[in-house]
Amino acid sequence: MDVMRIRGGKRLEGEIPIHGAKNSALPLLAATLLVPGVSEIHNCPRLSDVDASLTILRHLGCRVTRCEDVVTVDATAPCRSEIPDDLMRQMRSSIVFLGAVVARCGQAVLTHPGGCELGPRPIDLHLAALSRLGVQVEECHGTIRCTAPQGVQGNEISLSFPSVGATENVLLAACTAVGTTRLHNAAREPEIGDLCRFLNGCGARISGMESGTITIEGVRCLHPVTHRVMPDRIEAATYLAAAALTGGDVTLTRCAIQATAPVFPALEQAGCRLCRLGEDTLRVRGPQRPERLGTVRTLPYPGFPTDGAAPLVAVACGAKGTSVFVETIFENRYRYVDELTRMGARIRVDGRVAVVEGVPRLQGAQVACTDLRGGAALAVAALAATGETCLTNLTHLDRGYEDFEGCLRAVGAEIVRETVGKG
Repeated sequence: MDVMRIRGGKRLEGEIPIHGAKNSALPLLAATLLVPGVSEIHNCPRLSDVDASLTILRHLGCRVTRCEDVVTVDATAPCRSEIPDDLMRQMRSSIVFLGAVVARCGQAVLTHPGGCELGPRPIDLHLAALSRLGVQVEECHGTIRCTAPQGVQGNEISLSFPSVGATENVLLAACTAVGTTRLHNAAREPEIGDLCRFLNGCGARISGMESGTITIEGVRCLHPVTHRVMPDRIEAATYLAAAALTGGDVTLTRCAIQATAPVFPALEQAGCRLCRLGEDTLRVRGPQRPERLGTVRTLPYPGFPTDGAAPLVAVACGAKGTSVFVETIFENRYRYVDELTRMGARIRVDGRVAVVEGVPRLQGAQVACTDLRGGAALAVAALAATGETCLTNLTHLDRGYEDFEGCLRAVGAEIVRETVGKG
């Protein structure tokens, strides 16, 4: 078992390059299945969720290689249209393969996805949207069978909620459909734009990505392309939070500044000074002690991102005064709160609302990651705590952060990762 030991109280100072976005890389890898040929995905992060996607592609019959940050996918001749349960359970985003497999193979068989336990995240929107495209859906004992006997057909689709995953599945299924699809109330997250740029580069005809109504004119076939994954705005938000809580002075390079901007008001409320130094370079200087963050409400983009809330909760734990967080996307986002209270945090949770009363100093403790972003929150808190924090269940962190400890060590954190319990 791997553990991460963090001795807090170090002011972070230096430079951190931001890696490729997990939430962009996963749908991009699924999209390579649509391309009969060899696609190159650059700036692809080394994450366990990415590894799971590559395993699924190999299972489906693609030839996949990686050289440093470049992943090459040869989807000339996929030979399977089913994804076994053990692969589906490895991550939540595995469901994004549904639209791609149906579009390429005319059918798909898979099960419900796994991943972090954030409360119900039903895939009803995905299935209902695909059924509007002529896909016949049958569910039996957890297995989902989809067929498109007449091929995928363009249509009008309105989502009841701007679901990122449902939007991605519609894009993947519809870009080679017969006719035109208009998707109303589509998600507008930056990662959706990155997927559309890849597909359009392959010959798709997609427009209106920023308007909430996406038009997809079906084309007969896509062609290979080389694409660079956008920077990870949630990774950036996490390191911004770490600088804020430690009174640090950190510069982020290769950063998607505009995509990360929805977290800036909360950081500025906490007393941070943010300065854009170039097209993709952002400097943050944290206060001696953060001020209260006020009320932070998670919303679909361009609102405050749900994935960015947990690291900001850690900042609020050490702030002056009381901050309030309102989670509107997931029902069970606060599983990590009990672990923060082990470190002396004062947090009251009532349903989707967390009230955080800042304390002068957190204390190091033994804590366990409960989910990906909750694990990041614990690490951020540990950086400012007195004494040593031992963080376990690191498989959650590995899903979304490449070389997490190395990036923090580079800016002065006293942090080591080690294997215990063997030998």
